[in-house]
Amino acid sequence: MNRWGMSTQQRRAYERVRGGRSFGAGAKAAVLGLVLAIAGFAFTVRLGRAETSVLDPAGPRAARIAELWWVMFALGIAVFVVVMGLLLVAIFRGKRGSDTEERGPFTGTGFVALGGAVIPFLILMIVFGATLWTLIALAEPEGPPGLTIEVAGHQFWWEVRYPDQDVVTANEIHIPTGQPVELKLIGADVIHSLWVPQLSGKLDLIPGKTNTLWLEADEPGEYRGQCAEFCGIQHAHMAFLVIAQPPNEFAEWLDAQREPSDEPAPDSVVERGEQIFLGSACVYCHTVRGTNASGELGPDLTHLASRRTLAAGTLENNLGNLAGWIVDPQSIKPGNKMPATNLGSEELQDLLAYLMSLR
Repeated sequence: MNRWGMSTQQRRAYERVRGGRSFGAGAKAAVLGLVLAIAGFAFTVRLGRAETSVLDPAGPRAARIAELWWVMFALGIAVFVVVMGLLLVAIFRGKRGSDTEERGPFTGTGFVALGGAVIPFLILMIVFGATLWTLIALAEPEGPPGLTIEVAGHQFWWEVRYPDQDVVTANEIHIPTGQPVELKLIGADVIHSLWVPQLSGKLDLIPGKTNTLWLEADEPGEYRGQCAEFCGIQHAHMAFLVIAQPPNEFAEWLDAQREPSDEPAPDSVVERGEQIFLGSACVYCHTVRGTNASGELGPDLTHLASRRTLAAGTLENNLGNLAGWIVDPQSIKPGNKMPATNLGSEELQDLLAYLMSLR
């Protein structure tokens, strides 16, 4: 008999049963951990291919953020591997039925202090240092900005102004490639947050305060942005596009945007549509430069037809979607501030012809 009140044979049998149970539970935990790791890796690969992925940077500032993400991901993988290894050691030690009084390299208060305090502290210091290094790099661009753009967040759309070029548009931010661009951000009503994952980090737009964000794109392309701060019922449908263009194409776009709306031909369907527009309540909310429409509650429509989307990225900008948006915007984007427009079929067609001429 021993100090447990069992014979040697009984003690060995007990250890075999206990070890088998421990191995079964531990094996399940190990398998679950492996499955979660594989699923997490698959999700990471898919995230890297997403339309708005931080893992697919298209500019130097976004590349710094992606580097920080990969450092944290690598540390997480290392911690996972070590923990799974220790779990397997514990499983097989239990299977062998080792005496509880035995000591090894993975026991004792020293190991607990090392694994529970020292190593986590070192990991946190690495993460802190890498994060601080990234924040310092993102604080200012390497060179002076070649362009300043003012962006105001409204419920639920984006007003974009180029103050030095006398250009106003909505829900699209055009920038030249290869140079830093300064964004001056302000919330027009509530707090919003501008985020273009492939180009930079996110920054809040706060009413009464101007914040500064820097964007830079290495290559031409369209990069989707999103409001990243809950701002109301249509927060999820408050998107925009950053359109990076070669400098010469960007200069051409600016020249076109400076121009007022084209004068419609006399007695044409476009002229009839213009008269319908100017004779409606639309002029109290929207501006069309070159006409007496000078409202500021809604987006500037001077070059509406040149934009890719309607309703802040909710719809593709085409004739059918524009008609639906005019007739019943609440069915498309409930809670937005544009009222329905009551027009007959012929009036609607004339109005659409006019709006689609605004390029």
